[in-house]
Amino acid sequence: MTADAWVTLAVILATLALLVTERVPPSVAMFGAVVVLLLLRVIEPEQALSGFANEAPFTVAALYVMSGALEATGATAPLMSLFGTGKGVRRSLLRVTGGAGLASSVMANTTVVASFAPVVSSWARRRGLSPSRFLMPLSFAALLGGLVTAIGTSTNITVSGLLQASGQKALGFFEVTWVGLPVAVIGLGVLVLTAPLLLRRRRDVFEEARDESKQFTVEMIVTEGPLGGRSVEDAGLRHLQGVFLVQVERGGNAITPVAPDEILQVHDRLLFAGDVNMIVDLQTMRGLESAESHHFDFGDGGLEHLFFEAVIGAESPLAGQTLKSADFRGKYGAAVVAIHRAGEAIHAKLGEVVLRPGDVLLILSHPGFRTQWAKTSDFLVIAPVGGTSPVRTSKAWLVYLLLAAFIVVSGAGLMSLLEAALLVVLLMVALRVISPREARRFVDINIVILIAASFGLGEAAQRSGLAETLAQGLVSMTAALGPTGALAGIFIGTAILTAMISNNAAAVLMFPIGMAAAAEAGFDMRAAAMAVLVAASTDFLTPIGYQTNTMVLGMGGYRFTDFARLGFPLTLVTFVVSLVVIPLVWR
Repeated sequence: MTADAWVTLAVILATLALLVTERVPPSVAMFGAVVVLLLLRVIEPEQALSGFANEAPFTVAALYVMSGALEATGATAPLMSLFGTGKGVRRSLLRVTGGAGLASSVMANTTVVASFAPVVSSWARRRGLSPSRFLMPLSFAALLGGLVTAIGTSTNITVSGLLQASGQKALGFFEVTWVGLPVAVIGLGVLVLTAPLLLRRRRDVFEEARDESKQFTVEMIVTEGPLGGRSVEDAGLRHLQGVFLVQVERGGNAITPVAPDEILQVHDRLLFAGDVNMIVDLQTMRGLESAESHHFDFGDGGLEHLFFEAVIGAESPLAGQTLKSADFRGKYGAAVVAIHRAGEAIHAKLGEVVLRPGDVLLILSHPGFRTQWAKTSDFLVIAPVGGTSPVRTSKAWLVYLLLAAFIVVSGAGLMSLLEAALLVVLLMVALRVISPREARRFVDINIVILIAASFGLGEAAQRSGLAETLAQGLVSMTAALGPTGALAGIFIGTAILTAMISNNAAAVLMFPIGMAAAAEAGFDMRAAAMAVLVAASTDFLTPIGYQTNTMVLGMGGYRFTDFARLGFPLTLVTFVVSLVVIPLVWR
C-alpha cells in the first residue's frame, strides 16, 4: 500500500475507535477525520468538501422536514389507530409492525419510531401487556419498511449520493424496491412469527417503578410547615401507597433505613422511591417541595410543570457528560428527577452520573418542554408522562396531498428526489402547514453534517488506493464462491461495521470497497451498492447501530442481548434474500 493508504487506514481506525467508544458525536468524529486527512494532504479541499456539494445531505434535510410535518399535523394517526384492533399477540404485532413498515417507506424511520413508540407503549399498558413485546418489533419493522423506497432511510439517500459522486445515476424512487420489498415482506413475517418466542418479557420504566428494587426515585425537601418536628409516621410518610421513604439526608449524613419514629427537621432531604405517578403526587403534599423545584420560574402564575420521559441518543451533546457538567438545569430550564438505564433505575447522585445513549430520563419541566426540544438532537424521544401531546390536524389533508404529489413526481422521474423534496418543503412553508422555525427544528443537523463529511473519508479511501487493496483481499478470500461470495463479503462487512458504529458511517466506509470489489470480481457496481445499502439500513443485532434501536432500548427495558436474540433470524433472512434477489436484478 502507498503511504497515503496507510495514513487513511490509520485515520479510519482512529475514527472507528471514537465511534465505538462514543467519546464524541459521530458527526464530530467524521468531520474531524476529514480535516486530518486534508491537513495531511491525503485529499484536496474539493475532495474534502465534496459531500457538501452533493445532493444527499440536502435531500436528507428536506425529507426530515417532510417527516416532521407528518408528525406535527397528526397525519400518521390513521396508521396509529391500527394498534388497538388486533386480537392476540401475533395479530397485534402484525398490525403494529405493518403500520410502522408502511409509514417508514415514505417517511424517516427515526420519525416513525419517535412518533409511534409512546402510542404503542400506552396502548400496551392499557391492555395489560408489556410494551417490551412491541417496541423492539416496532423498531425492526421501521428498518424493514425503510428499504421499500429510496426515501425510506437516510442511508438510502447517502448511497444514492455516493453513486452520483462515482459518476453513476442516482437511485430511482422505486429502484431499491426490487430488493427492499421482498426483504421487508419476508422479514415482517419472520418478525411476527418469532418475536413472541424469542423476545423475553421485560419490565419497562413504568413497570420497574412498581418494583421496590427498581424504582423511580425523587428527592424532596422538608420546608417550613406541618411536617417539621413530626415523626415520619405522624407525618403520614410511613405507609404511602406505591411509594416508600428510602433515606433522610441531614447535614450531609444519610439516615437509612428510616425508622417510623424518626423526627423530621426543616431542610431535611428525603429520598423517595416508587411508582412514577405516586411520586408525581408527592409534589402536592404540604410541607414538601421537590429538591429541583427552585430551578423553575414560571412567573406569577405559580409553579406549573409536567413530567416527561426523554431518551438520550448517540448524537446528543449530553452523551458522555454528567447533568452537572452539561448545566442541564440552566440550558433546558428543566430538572432530571430519575435516570433509567436498560430498565434499571440508577440510585446515585444524579448530577454525577455520566449519561449514555439509550438512557431514559424522567424530567420535570414546563409544559412547552417537548415542543421546544423534540426536534433537536439532544433527545431521541420526548413523551409526556401519562399521554402524548395533542397535534394540529387541520392541515393533515394537505400533507397527504403534497406527499402523494412528491411520490408521483419523483417516482415518475419528472424531478430528482432533491428537486421534488425541496419543492414540497417550500409549499409546506408557503401554505403554512409548518412555520420556517419548525422546518429548521425538524432537520437533524448532526446527521446532515455526518453524511456530508463522510464523503471526504470515502474519497480518501478510494484515491489513496486503500479501498482497492481491501477489495482485492475481500475478493481473494471469497474467490471460491465467485461474485456471489464477494457480494456476501460486502454485505457481512457492512453489517459488522453498522453494528459497531452507525448506518451512514458504515455505508460510506464500505461503499468504495464495494465498488472496487465489484470491479475486481466483474459484476455490476449497483449490485455492490445495494448490498451496502441493505446491510447498513438493517442493523437488528445491537441497540447502537441504528437510532431507532437506541430509542426503544430504555423505553422497553431491554438488555443488550435481547437485540441479538430477536435480530439474528432477521439478519439471516435479510442476508439470504438479498443474495438471491440482488444478482437477479443487477447482474
